[in-house]
Amino acid sequence: MRIRSTVAVATGVLALAALAVPAAQADQGAPSLDKPTATERFSGAEAPSARQSARAATALPTISKVTVNSGKDIVLGTTNAKTFTVSVTASHASGIYDAYVDLWHGTNVETDIDGLLMMNEEAATCTASSATTSTCKMTITVDPQVDLYANSLAGSWNVTAGVISNDGEIYWNDFHAKHRVQRYSKLTVNASPEPVVKGKTITVTGNLTRANWETHKYHGYTNQSVKLQFRKKGTDTYSTVKTVTSGSYGALKTTVTASVDGYWRWNFAGTSTTPAVKATGDYVDVQ
Repeated sequence: MRIRSTVAVATGVLALAALAVPAAQADQGAPSLDKPTATERFSGAEAPSARQSARAATALPTISKVTVNSGKDIVLGTTNAKTFTVSVTASHASGIYDAYVDLWHGTNVETDIDGLLMMNEEAATCTASSATTSTCKMTITVDPQVDLYANSLAGSWNVTAGVISNDGEIYWNDFHAKHRVQRYSKLTVNASPEPVVKGKTITVTGNLTRANWETHKYHGYTNQSVKLQFRKKGTDTYSTVKTVTSGSYGALKTTVTASVDGYWRWNFAGTSTTPAVKATGDYVDVQ
């Protein structure tokens, strides 16, 4: 029996055509992208009950949950690849046979896609919690030196989710959800002089940098609000003293008056493309 390529019409546009990278994107160094469609992904998955009978079509599978990287943002630096887990929980009267997830960057799956992260396995590992419901797990590996060739790829990515039931019914949505892929950030701090006389001036400096996926180096993140925080010796809580805007090369600098022993640090809240980061506190002895 040929498996039906019935596709659920959910919110958003569902693509059932092979993708071609626009010439303009290819000129900018985009890798060759070959995103599978529902038909291509499940064409060889002849589900067990589909072989047993040619019974009439039933309702499409439903997806109740898709989890990417345990719900956390995917953060990449300049060199190390990262492998994360994705899972799909779905239900169908006949049970769930297989599932698929990928992440893609762009606005139109047919004409505007410039980033693609696909699952490593040929098939998901599905564990049934009942006769109708299963959770299927798979992994995706992203290499910043291969998959993230441009800084413009940082931010929100589309999540494709698809499942096939035991009797061959397919749900597929290229806009099932959104997930963030971010540029790893670093933050340093130095408070001096150490030690310092009470009432004298302490100068606190530092640098806010983030991964550049085009040069594979860390560059300064300029014009960002960063909080200077202080924790008194013997306590556990930092409090904000002032807010400074990062300058050229992500440089941070300000002055404060020495009063008591304690730790100084910078705290960056993050943006949609760059995760939050806190510097390790620098201790200053006030005499």
